[in-house]
Amino acid sequence: MNRSKAKGTSAETAVVRFLRTIGFIQAERRTLNGILDRGDITGIPGVVIEVKNCARQELAAWVAEAERERDNDRATLGVVWHKRRGKTDPADWFVTMSGAQFASLLREQQGLPVLPDTDDEAA
Repeated sequence: MNRSKAKGTSAETAVVRFLRTIGFIQAERRTLNGILDRGDITGIPGVVIEVKNCARQELAAWVAEAERERDNDRATLGVVWHKRRGKTDPADWFVTMSGAQFASLLREQQGLPVLPDTDDEAA
């Protein structure tokens, strides 16, 4: 296994361990699915988690990847959980998503009705 892949595997494993310790006991690493990839972490219904451990942040590309994987999985939420420099605990890392994803999460958290998907209308 090359160094980059080992870093990714280590980060994914750390996120899974963290999620399990806080009660998401079904969380697990997902195998690669090529072009139809569905994220790195599975076991939380409706959620796709893409994990990154990179020196250079590429948030726009990472969020786009997470949203593609969310669509591939037919999930409702796609996020990027990325390692924070100098921090080993995933609780201290960052989770990034689009504004639209965050607004949907807020609406759900507040018990507001789900808005219709407007992605098709914009195309």
